[in-house]
Amino acid sequence: MRSHPHAGLGLKPQHYAEALSAPSDGLWFEVHAENHMAAGGPRLAWLDAIARDKPISLHGVGLSLAADEPPDEAHLDAFRRLVDRYDPMLVSEHLAWSRRRGVHAPDLLPFPRSRPALDRICANVGRMQDALRRRVLIENPSLYLALAGHEFGEVEFLAELCRRAGCGLLLDVNNVFVSAANLGFSAEAYVDAVPGEAVGEIHLAGHQADARLGGALLIDTHGAPVAEPVWMLYARLIRRIGPRPTLIERDDAVPAFADLMAERGRAERLLAACWEPAHA
Repeated sequence: MRSHPHAGLGLKPQHYAEALSAPSDGLWFEVHAENHMAAGGPRLAWLDAIARDKPISLHGVGLSLAADEPPDEAHLDAFRRLVDRYDPMLVSEHLAWSRRRGVHAPDLLPFPRSRPALDRICANVGRMQDALRRRVLIENPSLYLALAGHEFGEVEFLAELCRRAGCGLLLDVNNVFVSAANLGFSAEAYVDAVPGEAVGEIHLAGHQADARLGGALLIDTHGAPVAEPVWMLYARLIRRIGPRPTLIERDDAVPAFADLMAERGRAERLLAACWEPAHA
């Protein structure tokens, strides 16, 4: 009997040995592509060893797909070499911009969801998919302030992007929760409206309240365990759309490998619970 989609972990250097020796019960690992765009060295050696036993997902953070210019060709070439080397189970990138006219910002920046923006992002996603020769998943952003100039709601924009560009959606449930809290919309209505057929992967991460503003501003830190309201939102989503590969993200204040595996275990139980009634 075919198994349900499984939960994975973001691969961190301090966990390489444990990741390599962990039981392969559907466990997979996601890495930031930009951290491995090198000709050699220990990171690639470790990833080579882990990828021989466990599936790998490549997640990009630097292609700046929402910029008003095409993605950097050298960056795309380096990304393609990684895809060719590891044949990843999934490839993803952010719906944001971080580069313009050769200037790089150390952040994933928002943009007005306008028709011209949709046109250029569709074109940039097409360039990425053509270069990688793969269908890619695009991740919804975490938002901190309201911008002027929107012509689409975010779910509507994402659905149209997927339809026109032929890409899929990486739905970050923590990003939905953070954006909803900061901008004052319903996170539940958002996940209820997401086109389930487009969702190819789900991210779960932690957030924290801003030190100065408290709960008035939530920050997508990836530096804390997944919060209970995010777990509830995740369960609501997969009960509707069915199980999807799910990543536990932790990029700051990284805990012991066993702690991350415990969070993964919770996601695995929720995935199995949604799978079994439909496949009994």
